[in-house]
Amino acid sequence: TGTMRSLRSISAETLVSHPQVAQQSLDGVAHNLYPLLFKASYLLEQAEVIRVLLEHWPLEEFRLSALLGPRSEPPEDLRDRTCRACLEACVQGLADHVLRAGGPQRLRVADLTGVRDVQVQQCPCGRALGRWGRTELLARTCCQLQAESLVAQRPIRVLADLFVTEGNFEVVVQALGPAGPAPLRVHCLSFRADSLSPSQLLQVLRLAGPGELRRLEVVHNVRLHAGHVQQLLAQVGFPQLASLTLPAKAFDAPPTSTPASDGEDPLLTSIAWELSQMSQLTELCVAFSTLTGKIPELLGPLRTPLRTLDLANCSLNHADMAFLADCSHTTHLEVLDLSGHSLFHLFPSTFFRLLSRAAQTLRVLTMEECSIEDSHVNMLVLALSPCHKLCELRFLGNPLSARALRRLFVALCELPKLQCVEFPVPKDCYPEGTAYPQDELAMSKFDQQKYDVIAEDLRALLHRAGRCDIQVCTPLFGSFDPDIQETSNELGAFLLRAFKAALENFSRALEQME
Repeated sequence: TGTMRSLRSISAETLVSHPQVAQQSLDGVAHNLYPLLFKASYLLEQAEVIRVLLEHWPLEEFRLSALLGPRSEPPEDLRDRTCRACLEACVQGLADHVLRAGGPQRLRVADLTGVRDVQVQQCPCGRALGRWGRTELLARTCCQLQAESLVAQRPIRVLADLFVTEGNFEVVVQALGPAGPAPLRVHCLSFRADSLSPSQLLQVLRLAGPGELRRLEVVHNVRLHAGHVQQLLAQVGFPQLASLTLPAKAFDAPPTSTPASDGEDPLLTSIAWELSQMSQLTELCVAFSTLTGKIPELLGPLRTPLRTLDLANCSLNHADMAFLADCSHTTHLEVLDLSGHSLFHLFPSTFFRLLSRAAQTLRVLTMEECSIEDSHVNMLVLALSPCHKLCELRFLGNPLSARALRRLFVALCELPKLQCVEFPVPKDCYPEGTAYPQDELAMSKFDQQKYDVIAEDLRALLHRAGRCDIQVCTPLFGSFDPDIQETSNELGAFLLRAFKAALENFSRALEQME
């Protein structure tokens, strides 16, 4: 690997390379060497050894992220190896630890959080266990242990990041709300929900320990309206929540509600008040919700400055943009997404002011499908020039020519921290008169050869400027999302059922009309 290895690391890797010898030697191994042997086993994918190490774990804590991180020996950072064989062995080893007869357990906390899901696995087997799979594995293991007749001992606290869909809902509910004694007690720090009904979401979140929850993502196929959001925040309560993501249309009025005559929105007022009670909240993602004129009321009451704000496709107006440009959140923003708004057509001076105030902190800026044209590039260059901490810039779906992109790339070379740029297919590569924003079919019909020449020219420009560190790409259909990748079959089936139900409702309505 090119990393200097200590004699301890080499010895540990040699021992775990012989699983039978390693297992026979455990009785004579000092307790403080267990973390070293665990990481060596994980590195070499020795699942049998991992399972036995967890079964006999002699320390009070097992923290996966710390054990796999670069500060422990061996020196590799293994946190982005979500190796199926190794992670299954960890959970099986935890179960063995509980079931092992004789002597009290020392293990009090098993923290399984902090691993990262990536597109290409670096482990020898190349087989990943994603967040949904890890959730189901842990839940099934908890349920199996609940069915055992075990001598009552203090339960082990298991800290986990959960991903719950219709496909694993029942087993997760059983694991989180056991009828009797549970040797493994799951404590959820991060929760992602997809393809659940609002009532299922409320049920599982109440069981998941909302008092400890730090991150909540409710996405895609959870059909929430503002009444559900208000109920969720008011009835469940999330005092420690730092990050909240809500699905599309989450701020739409309930279908049975009637607009107030005075123009007030009591649900929005209540939601804003509940958010203001979250003293840790620094990330808010509410893309694809219609929030025209509502941003001051939603963000004004918040007590803590936001560091991440996603307002993509929220139909913002001048009042919303003016509030964003001048509010206290702006000088703390690190991640901002304003995709789907005509920033330079509608709000040129306001957007300029917003970026100038955010420049000292902004790391990630996304402006996809913002109708940015060649005539706007000089203004964009001026707006970005003070953003010296910017690491990532994404502006797919904008009608820019190759010439305009070159001008912009020259300016981007001056941003010292910039590492990643996602740029659109130049409009020169599309048939003349192509309309923007494009649908997926139109987006994919471009001259690939012409694009390759222009992209190579842009990379050469960066190279000549000594900026080979900037990675550039055009991910036409979005960046890799491990959670969607893992559950695509289930989500596809869910969408088909929803489409079928909509067709049935439509045909019933037609019959009634006849």
